[in-house]
Parts: sequence; structure tokens; C-alpha cells
Amino acid sequence: MKNLIKVIKLKVGVISDGKYGERAFENIKKYFEAEWILVPEIPPSVMLDEDLSLELPQCDLYLSYVRHPDIILELVALQKPLILGITPGLGLFQQANSINPKVLSPRTMCSLEQNTDIIEIDNFAEYIGKPIYEIDLNKDMKVLNALLLRSSPCGSSKAGADFMQGKELNKKNLQGFALSVCHECRAPRFGHTCDKEVSGIIHILAFIDCIDLEKTSTFDNELQEFIRNSNQEYKNKTEMIKL
Repeated sequence: MKNLIKVIKLKVGVISDGKYGERAFENIKKYFEAEWILVPEIPPSVMLDEDLSLELPQCDLYLSYVRHPDIILELVALQKPLILGITPGLGLFQQANSINPKVLSPRTMCSLEQNTDIIEIDNFAEYIGKPIYEIDLNKDMKVLNALLLRSSPCGSSKAGADFMQGKELNKKNLQGFALSVCHECRAPRFGHTCDKEVSGIIHILAFIDCIDLEKTSTFDNELQEFIRNSNQEYKNKTEMIKL
């Protein structure tokens, strides 16, 4: 993994109602100055009769794991760069984005990349987001070393890297790799899709993407078919819900 030094001057506020976000905070503070911010835990089905007065510490970027839509909109109204780790639905995101164009709602936090044109979010995504690995394979396709260069905020990317250490790169082990990621993943389940499954596929494809083309061309038919199917499954799942 990259040196655990706070290399970019960016203060990140991780906002939670107590249910999600603690593991992300522990990972994020390895790279950035970070604040853990608790807001009231109110069931999402309960409508608030009056506006909340949220007094938050000043941060360059906020990452919200809040579930109540009214509280989310209060955070949006601060007009600060904001990543929604949890979004109740497309309608709320569209409303939030119309209020504050610096609001982002990635499908999963491990799909976040440095392509948002929001400088604070892109700086954050240099170290936290879609996983990047550096893989050392021998001639027998055994993983001699799996180095993690960019991690999902929950830390599931490292669990995957640890699982693959010393294992042969094949379909069975990549399926085990995905299961180890899903076990650590904190993505919730929404509607007819399982974001944990999406996270597992994202990690499989990220792991394969870091291997040079010369070696991928030598993969056996079973592994090549598995990779093709994983790409297609990712495409199918991401087309089901688009935020």
C-alpha cells in the first residue's frame, strides 16, 4: 500500500448517524486529516417537522453515510464538496445535485475515480476509491505479491489482496477473492441489485486490469471466459440503476 502518510492537505469530514462509516473513517485518516461527525439517528421514514441546525466542523470535503433524506439535504445545502456514501434514491440525488453541483453519488464507494472535475473529490480519489493493485506473477500464474495502491474506503480491497497472496490466478481463486471482498464490504443492498456483488466484480476487474497484456494473453480458456462474463455482469448490473 502507499506510504501511510497524509500526503495531500485535505480535511475530510466523515458524517454518520451511527450505523455506517466508522471503518471508512479509520481508513481515510491514514491519508488525510479526518473528522468523525455524528448527527442524530432518525428513521428515514420519519418526516422532520422543522429544519435541523447542523453545526459541522469546517472541512474541505464531506463523506456522508447518513440515511435520512432530510438530513442529507441539510448537508447538501452547506454548498461544500460532498460524497454520498448512501443515497436513498435517484430522485433525492437529482434534487441534491440541483442544489449543490459538487455532490457526487458513486454507485459504490469502490467505483469512485479521479474523473469528477471536483478538485477535492479527485484529490481524495487518488488514494481512496476504485482499487488499484500491483501484481507480481510468476510463469505458473502464481501471485507472488499483491500490492494495494488505492483502496476502497471500507478496506475490503486489502482483504482481497491478502487472499490472493501465494495463490494461482484462476477462476476458483478469483471467485474466492470476490467473496473475501464482499465479506468485508459495507455496501448496502438496494432494490433488485446487490451492491456487494457489484463491489466484488469491480475488484475482480481491477485485479485483472493491473496485469500486463502479454500475461493476460496466456490465460487459459476458463479464465478468459470468466473475465468476459464478469465484464458483462458488471455492465448488466450497472445499467439496472444509474445515478
